[in-house]
Amino acid sequence: MRIKEAMNKGVITVGLNTTPIEAFEKMYKEGIRRLFVMDEAGSPKGVVSYFDVIGILGSLKPSSENKSSLKIEDIMSTNIMTISTEDNIEDAANLMVRADVSGLLVLEDGKPAGVITKTDVCRLVAAEILVPLN
Repeated sequence: MRIKEAMNKGVITVGLNTTPIEAFEKMYKEGIRRLFVMDEAGSPKGVVSYFDVIGILGSLKPSSENKSSLKIEDIMSTNIMTISTEDNIEDAANLMVRADVSGLLVLEDGKPAGVITKTDVCRLVAAEILVPLN
């Protein structure tokens, strides 16, 4: 199966100047655990996870001025793992395991088209194993 058949279409993103609080609120609202960080031109620059955001927010004092001045750009990982819509699910699973990441940005013609996660791969495997093929 190709990535384009299993990916979550669309990419939920934030800008470089987003605050960790704004990122947390967006993740909560969307029910996701990672956000891709884009520059003004829409090019991917990084990724930030729920745990990155929670960790940084938990380390700040409630009255800290850093809360408003800290930006996602300051805490994001710039090592974005990508895969093509035309690659196979097996390629995504191998890449996620080897790179120890839980999600990949899916590119189509070099532009963000979706996301594939370990959870997506597990659902596909479970469906294949648990539901008999006819």
